[in-house]
Amino acid sequence: MSRPRNENQIDYIELPASQIEAAKRFYGTVFGWTFEDYGPDYTSFFDGRLAGGFTKGVPPPSQGLLLVIYASDLAAAQQRIKAAGGAIVKDTFSFPGGRRFHFTDPSGNELAVWSDLEK
Repeated sequence: MSRPRNENQIDYIELPASQIEAAKRFYGTVFGWTFEDYGPDYTSFFDGRLAGGFTKGVPPPSQGLLLVIYASDLAAAQQRIKAAGGAIVKDTFSFPGGRRFHFTDPSGNELAVWSDLEK
C-alpha cells in the first residue's frame, strides 16, 4: 500500500506577524523567501523546500516551537538579520554537530539559524 504524500510529516507552518508587509520584507531580504498573498491578513511563503504562512491577529508565543533555519555562513546571516530589522537574542554557540544563534523577527517571533560549517 502506498501512503498519501506528506502523511505524518511536517507539511506547513504558520507564524504570527503583526505586520504582513514587514514580515515579507524581512524574510525576503534575509533568506530570499517568496510569498503569495491571501488577503491583507495572510501571506504564504516558500523557502525552496518548505511552505508556511504569516498571519495577523495571533500573538507570538512566548515559548513554544523553535523554527531552525540552515545557513552555511552564520556571520553573514546575522548581518542580514540585523540589517533587515531583526535582533540577535542568543549569540552563536556550539553544540554537538554544529553551531547556532537565535534571533527575533520584527513581529517578535524567535527563530534560530544553524550551520555545520565553521563560518
